Amino acid sequence: MMHFAIFESGSKGNCFLLKDEHTSILIDCGGTKRCILDSLAATNTTMEDIDAVLITHDHTDHIARIALVADRTIYSPVSIKGISTIPVVPGESFSVEHLTITPIALSHDAEHTTGYIIKSFQETLVYVTDTGYIRDAYLPLMKGADYIVLESNHDVEMLMKTSRPMFLKMRIAGDNGHLCNEDCAAILKKIVTSNTKMIILAHISEQANTRERALEVSGNMLEHHPDRRNGLILCSAAQNELIKGGDWPNEKVDGGSCSRIFTVERMAHTASL
Repeated sequence: MMHFAIFESGSKGNCFLLKDEHTSILIDCGGTKRCILDSLAATNTTMEDIDAVLITHDHTDHIARIALVADRTIYSPVSIKGISTIPVVPGESFSVEHLTITPIALSHDAEHTTGYIIKSFQETLVYVTDTGYIRDAYLPLMKGADYIVLESNHDVEMLMKTSRPMFLKMRIAGDNGHLCNEDCAAILKKIVTSNTKMIILAHISEQANTRERALEVSGNMLEHHPDRRNGLILCSAAQNELIKGGDWPNEKVDGGSCSRIFTVERMAHTASL
């Protein structure tokens, strides 16, 4: 069974660990060296345990610590100077041990930005951040995943009130930027089924959003979703709060400090506890 942890998520760094009984994969390696190493230790993982690293794109917040994993097998949609990588192509699946990984093309202002759909024998995880929209053709591949990590980057009104120059605001809100809260919720509405166990809202802007607002928008949609399962966990990731999900041995997963747990009868809500 899959278990996973988000180490960092946001404009200062991104790193995600996926494990099962036989395989360990990192997605991206941004942020600080200390955070990555401390988070690996907190998940009882060493760098030597990592079987592969999946790169989504070459922005600094996703590859700043690439040297840490230079001796691992690295899959990337773009070449990275001084680093040996195996090219990935959207739609062309490949395997890491028994895991099947399908890259999907995203829309961002970095060449060949890629998301990943990862399948084991029993479960599926979707990892999509840094995109202005998601192509309809990919929604059937994402639908019904056990675990979903999806960008909920900004609140449009908050973004427009920031002191950022207008061209940057328009870039972020455009098709080559980032998903806003409402767009994230609209995608979740289409891909969540009774099979979905946990959703992590990721890459949340510290200036143009709040974790609580992102949680509220997707949570309000899921509250009325006809196919949500009993015990579905929805959480919003901080820049560097370690959040664990999936089937961690001897650990109860609660979604971290900003989360909602849905039940058939009612919705329990915790935020910034």
